[in-house]
Amino acid sequence: MSAKSKKPQNDTPKSDTQVAELEAQIAELTHALQRERADATNIRRRHEEEITNLRTRLKANVVRDLLPVIDNFERALKHVPEDLKGNDYIKGVQGVVKQFEKTLADMGVERIKTVGESFNPEYHEAVSMEEGEGDHEIVSEELQAGYHIGNDVIRHAMVRVRSE
Repeated sequence: MSAKSKKPQNDTPKSDTQVAELEAQIAELTHALQRERADATNIRRRHEEEITNLRTRLKANVVRDLLPVIDNFERALKHVPEDLKGNDYIKGVQGVVKQFEKTLADMGVERIKTVGESFNPEYHEAVSMEEGEGDHEIVSEELQAGYHIGNDVIRHAMVRVRSE
């Protein structure tokens, strides 16, 4: 090859406008990459929140199906005849109820506080009202237990309310 057929090497520095254009492209691509990373982080966070919410709803549905069983055990224990109170069979049923309560607590399910608490329609369902002299409503009796996971109510507590 002759010296004339070689392409000249471009060792000359880029012009200021070319450098400015390249810096602008770098800045634009950097911002685009940062936006994409932020979007990916937000998508991951939303996905984790959705999974957590789904798990909570699933727990709530399972617990909701089991509540009538727990209610029946508690009703049975309220009506145990006096002569059977110390019976081993009754103690076994009480153990089953305690086991249910512990399992619910381990799942994050809490019983809604009722008797002596201020009436709160978010957690309580009043089925009767006793007249009183005040204008502050207090739960006087729990007719059926209510349960919640965090702020999500699984079942409202059915209560009797009186004014104080």
